[in-house]
Amino acid sequence: MKILFVLTSHSQMGDTGHKTGFWVEEFANPYYTLVDQGVDITIATPKGGVAPIDPTSDLPQNATEDTKRFNEDAAVQKKINETIALADINFEDYDAVFYPGGHGPLWDLAEDATSAKLIEDFNAAKKPIAFVCHAPAALRHVKNAQGEFLVKGKKVTGFTNEEEEAVQLTKVVPFLVEDMLKENGGIYSKGDNWAAYAVQDGNLITGQNPASSALVAEMLLKMLQKK
Repeated sequence: MKILFVLTSHSQMGDTGHKTGFWVEEFANPYYTLVDQGVDITIATPKGGVAPIDPTSDLPQNATEDTKRFNEDAAVQKKINETIALADINFEDYDAVFYPGGHGPLWDLAEDATSAKLIEDFNAAKKPIAFVCHAPAALRHVKNAQGEFLVKGKKVTGFTNEEEEAVQLTKVVPFLVEDMLKENGGIYSKGDNWAAYAVQDGNLITGQNPASSALVAEMLLKMLQKK
């Protein structure tokens, strides 16, 4: 079984001077959940090369068993530093695609035409497409076979407006994930702030926040095992 992980190439938090990137836990938990089941994972980014890590996600208070394992895993660190460019990816080579979050995707993956086309191809082939936290931002311009927004009429979740307000980035980010999903016709729902919450609608899986990464990984694994 082969799964594509798509990470952000974006490392700047707007014009604040602060760094961003992908959120380690949202990558590490799904990565090890799947790898430990024998899944072969390829990592891609819009630009290829180094995928930037959000430094906040690497702070001790955000550490989990999976992030500790990630930090001690030389092989996966090499993969993170040598990601494949999205333009070089063929969706036919993979059984599913997964997008971890972090604030980075709001700037690059949300607007990346190559990423949007890739998601559309996976979706048309009825392969699982999974996103967690801010990663549903990558669905912003994605359409279905009818030319409508892919999320229209589908159950979805993602980082909430309240959670964005809690981290004081509402006025920094280019758009709010919750608002975008609703505006594009998604049937948006959420759990408590910072609690694990994920929903599945057909081949689409979305998780609300970093705590939801394990749920998304489990849903994705179940979908793949049924195939």
